[in-house]
Amino acid sequence: MTWLWNNARVSTKVGVLGAGLLAIALASIGLTLWIGWQLEGGAAAVNEAGRLRMQTWRIAHAVASGERTEARQLLQQVDEALRLIREGDPARPLFLPRDPQTAEAYVSVSSGWRDFKAQAAGTGNQLNSKQVNDMVHQVDRLVAAIESKLADWNALLSAVQLALVGLAIAASVAFLYASHLLVFAPVDRLRRSLAIVERGDLRVRIEEGSRDEFGDLARAFNRMTERLQALYGSMESEVRSKTSELREEKHRLAALYDASAFAARATTQQELAAGFADRLRRAARCDAVAIRWVDSSQQRMVLLAAQGLPPTLLEQERCLKPGDCYCGSPEPKARVIPIRAEHEPESACTRAGFVAVISVALPVQGRLMGEVNLLYREEPRMGSDDHDLLDSLASHLSSALEGLRLEALQREAAVAEERGLLARELHDSIAQSLAFMKIQLQLLKDAQQRGKTEETTRLLDELGLGLRESSADVRALLMNFRTRTTGDDMLPALQQTMQKFRLQSGVTAELEVDGHGAPLPADVQVQLLHVVQEALSNVRKHAQARSVQVRLTHQPRWQIEIQDDGQGFDLNGDAPDESHVGLRIMRERAVKVGASFEVESSPGVGTRVRVSLPESAALSHE
Repeated sequence: MTWLWNNARVSTKVGVLGAGLLAIALASIGLTLWIGWQLEGGAAAVNEAGRLRMQTWRIAHAVASGERTEARQLLQQVDEALRLIREGDPARPLFLPRDPQTAEAYVSVSSGWRDFKAQAAGTGNQLNSKQVNDMVHQVDRLVAAIESKLADWNALLSAVQLALVGLAIAASVAFLYASHLLVFAPVDRLRRSLAIVERGDLRVRIEEGSRDEFGDLARAFNRMTERLQALYGSMESEVRSKTSELREEKHRLAALYDASAFAARATTQQELAAGFADRLRRAARCDAVAIRWVDSSQQRMVLLAAQGLPPTLLEQERCLKPGDCYCGSPEPKARVIPIRAEHEPESACTRAGFVAVISVALPVQGRLMGEVNLLYREEPRMGSDDHDLLDSLASHLSSALEGLRLEALQREAAVAEERGLLARELHDSIAQSLAFMKIQLQLLKDAQQRGKTEETTRLLDELGLGLRESSADVRALLMNFRTRTTGDDMLPALQQTMQKFRLQSGVTAELEVDGHGAPLPADVQVQLLHVVQEALSNVRKHAQARSVQVRLTHQPRWQIEIQDDGQGFDLNGDAPDESHVGLRIMRERAVKVGASFEVESSPGVGTRVRVSLPESAALSHE
């Protein structure tokens, strides 16, 4: 039995102790509850028996008073009370104690009650004081017997409770002692051994006596200290190796971060290539570096930047054909190319003392668009991490170069677009007016030669009118191209446009703004503002309107309407060329920013121009 106990697990030992203590506690609690139940049932029986005395006196009084109905009711109540005392009440604890004294007293009460009831149920006043006193005396004997038994139960309950106190104290002491033997002492031994290991002594061992969890911990601790003791000799070299690896990794990360930050702030290809040449030389620890880019014809590789190259070699390497030498043959991954002096003793690289070159490709969207050449005068020692670093730096460089190229193309496209817009504006306004004036001038010459004074005067007036219209067109163009939004809100620029329209045309113009909305992108604001300006220009030239209403709505979608009360025109019929051109320009500008463009007009009822952005273009907020 002792062997089984010593080899049992701690959980088993604690479970056995806990189960034993729990069984004792449950038995004690059950005994206490049972005694309490007996006391509660006896107390209820005492109450019922005590009521019999009162009922006896009430029956005697009812019989003496001649109240036979009340007497019969009271007799029935007593019969029910005796039955309840004898049989008990299933709804609550009420029963007689099972001792002989109580049973005898109950039999006496039942026998006396039959005689008492026969006398009380007869005719006339059949009860006397002796009969009543005898019945009450018998009930008192029953109550006394029950109370005597209850006193015994109370004494037993006190003894059990006192025993429970002692049991709790003994169980606590036993559990603490068992905890000390099973848990605290092994944990303390393990703690002391760990403290010794912490001081650097790896020779400490723990006794492996038991087969429980702490025995397993002791064996594991001993194996750990043996392993640590065996590894301690080689630990310093491993630490030095890891420290060196971490230092190299830090160097690589610093190079990547520095290259990324530099690429973000470089503004020209020359600046970018020169900066990366310096960073690549330091990161790769090479003697010279050259950065080459394939020209647009894909026939030459142009030298963008170089460091460490001798002047003669630098002059020769400014432009290479792909595949002419070690350089100019990019591959997808970085690779080391040895320079064989015995094969090419007269090559420029050999004369400069270089023994190896590392070629790193510059990829752009899956295409090889250049390379980086790293030249060494001693054989380079490059690991896979170093190759990955060079590939990452080259990828940063190629992405930055491509970004600068795309930015230049975007700027060029923007300038070309603006020039095209200016050309269209000039063609659609001033050029047509000048062509008209050219015809009128020829007619004026003909009228002068024929001596037609009235026609000459009329043509001069028309030429003056054409000059004034051209001047107005020039002012409108200057206003359109000078007007720009300021900040995130186009409302100030829109108000300024309305004010200029009032001054130039003398037409009443009102601006109505409905709600508030999120700001539009700057390019969208400019295009929409030009649409408004073109619509107002058409009103000024063709509508003959008295008033113009401009309504800006932010919710549920951004929308602007220009409504005039002018002469209007037939959308399905032939309109003046100027109107056609103006509508086309406005529609092109709206389509450019993803907006819808609508025109509503009829002869004599004015014109309405509406531009609406999709809901995703302007997210409204309160």
